[in-house]
Amino acid sequence: MGSTTGPRGPVRRLTTGAVALLAAASLLTACGSGNGDSDGGGGGGAADAKGVDDGTTLTMWTRAATRPQSEALVEAYNAAHKNKIKLTVVPTDDYQAKVGAAAGSRDLPDLFASDVVFVPNYTTSGLFADLTERVDALPFAADLAQSHIKAGTYEGKKYVVPHTLDLSVLFYNKDLYRKAKLDPAEPPTTLSEWDRQARAVDALGGGVDGTFFGGNCGGCGVFTWWPSIWAGGEEVLNKEGTEANLDSATAKKVYDTYRGWVKDDIVAPGARDETGTTWTGVFPKGKVGVMPMPSTTLGLMPKNLDLGVAPIPGPDGGSSTFVGGDAIGISATSGSADQAWNFLAWSLGDEAQVDVVAAHKDVVARTDLASNKYSAADPRLVAINKLVANGRTPYALKFGQTFNDPNGPWLSLMRDAVFGDGTSVDKDNKAVTASLAD
Repeated sequence: MGSTTGPRGPVRRLTTGAVALLAAASLLTACGSGNGDSDGGGGGGAADAKGVDDGTTLTMWTRAATRPQSEALVEAYNAAHKNKIKLTVVPTDDYQAKVGAAAGSRDLPDLFASDVVFVPNYTTSGLFADLTERVDALPFAADLAQSHIKAGTYEGKKYVVPHTLDLSVLFYNKDLYRKAKLDPAEPPTTLSEWDRQARAVDALGGGVDGTFFGGNCGGCGVFTWWPSIWAGGEEVLNKEGTEANLDSATAKKVYDTYRGWVKDDIVAPGARDETGTTWTGVFPKGKVGVMPMPSTTLGLMPKNLDLGVAPIPGPDGGSSTFVGGDAIGISATSGSADQAWNFLAWSLGDEAQVDVVAAHKDVVARTDLASNKYSAADPRLVAINKLVANGRTPYALKFGQTFNDPNGPWLSLMRDAVFGDGTSVDKDNKAVTASLAD
């Protein structure tokens, strides 16, 4: 996933860039936060859906986690436009600190992407330019991944657009389903069905396991457990991201199911210690029946692995997905906002979304392009793309310290609920809320 919650390097340590962001906020406010004008200062500007392509050289930063998608988009843009983008790929673990330092010195690039869960830290600190009029002028504005748009909306203004998307979905091994006398055309639609099917596959023995999860990876947990809670009709956080609801009856049903898998040895070896570094490497070996995975790993699966894709279900039905990945915006200090917008608008257009994004088997950022000439050849891709419309991206300013930090309270809740006896969930939820409100 392009997100810190996903496979291309889940967070193993929390960077300190957010601290620098707060210190830099006043500096950026002083130098303008995006009222904009026709010569490119700021990001408001005229509501021109296309921007300006006049040969300007633009700078752009992205995390190493989303390097393949970013490079593909930049290469295609540079080949067809007068403007040229100079892309800098920053190690994922260093990204927040680098952005924070650049904000403090007013040295941000024209464009910079962010793990979508950290976007609120940047919008509230004034690092992005206001793109509201520009976004609204796009003919397909309503079809953009709204979870990313909402994550980048602050005080009624829109500051980012989707850059790369990664969704949490169920992968299931059709060959193992057939051997276990399960219908490969009928993936689980409830958590109880998932439980039954995982146990049926596990009963095959011979090194085959029912399921797997990253039990020592907070990011893996939010990415794959929260959709089951959402599917059950519950929220995991309040709207402001300052209070946790991870002790609801629905949440406890999810934990109980996972704890049952651990107790009965339905989980592949290594789940208890899995920090996320090898989490996505287990299913491709063909020995796991059904498990939640990042959608971006579909194109990396062995060609001889007959796998199906399905939405992550709730305890009694429903489905949801965590929409991760990166959002991107124009820095508040850019002197070339109109030109930078030209890239952003193009990146969301039909040509880029279909011939670059979809062609690489990545999730498109527009719901109206869910079925296209590339995804149509693989019904699994269409199914994944359609999930974007109902997906969620949680909002919390203290997301990193609470959910990604290996010493944070969410990982304690996860481990106590699944590897313990499950009696400390209420207490652990209070610790999560305390961290969010800190």
